[in-house]
Amino acid sequence: MRTAIVTDTNSGLSVEEGKQLGIYVLPMPVIIENKSYLEGIDITHEQLYDAMREKKNISSSQPSPGNVTELWDLVFQDGYEEIVYIPMSSGLSGSCQNASQYALDYNGKVQVVDNHRISLTLRESVLDAKALSNQGLCAADIKKTLEKNAFNASIYITVNSLEYLKKSGRVTPAAAAIANVINLKPILTIQGERLDSFAKTRGMKQAEKKMLEALKADIHDRFSNVPANRIRVGAAGTFETPNAASEWYLAIRSTFPEYESYYLPLSCSIACHVGINAAGLAVCVLDRE
Repeated sequence: MRTAIVTDTNSGLSVEEGKQLGIYVLPMPVIIENKSYLEGIDITHEQLYDAMREKKNISSSQPSPGNVTELWDLVFQDGYEEIVYIPMSSGLSGSCQNASQYALDYNGKVQVVDNHRISLTLRESVLDAKALSNQGLCAADIKKTLEKNAFNASIYITVNSLEYLKKSGRVTPAAAAIANVINLKPILTIQGERLDSFAKTRGMKQAEKKMLEALKADIHDRFSNVPANRIRVGAAGTFETPNAASEWYLAIRSTFPEYESYYLPLSCSIACHVGINAAGLAVCVLDRE
């Protein structure tokens, strides 16, 4: 049975990269001044950052039902017999629950995975799914494997400005104003399905140091018995300059030299909520050798 893997750009995979890997990728919508753009199709990271610097009204949106099912139908037209669809965590968006409803019309041929991941950890889930599909596993078994190991991951992220978290209602305007005055940087974490507060520090350098320490502790306390080749460490961010991104990745690579690692810019739909010059890192246990 030919099983296709489908995800969206919240995974950090672009539509073009997905084609190279044999993975179907749905571009996520970004709303700027009430006009909708599709990530990687008609908006780039640079264009989004320009809109942020210009203080434009920016938000993200779920993909429309038509866009989701049109992609699924295209997959079946390409000759696949079933689909594993891996959207972002149900704890962060309603897109997973909605996709599960759309899948009811496909008589079990579409398996929607909710393994409580986003960004770097979601990317690894998608790559795991592709490897499992290549091994001949059916869609239902791939879904079961990914959801069983859903919480073998950690994400930490800090923002340079609370402006966009204030807009989303995660912090109050008063708290944001005070934090900006005293240069307070919140560290947020995803240890399961939701985004939670982890710590607060003075300045980005201290926040980055705190995140590195937290990830090191997670690996030591939770994944000490996992072989190094099954642990992946990722760096992410919304940095305005390549040098800033390189410096952050270098800090992560030097802290975790024994593990394979990489850097990816955060997707536009995530950048909408964290703003420019946010820094993140993640670790997850792979479901592939």
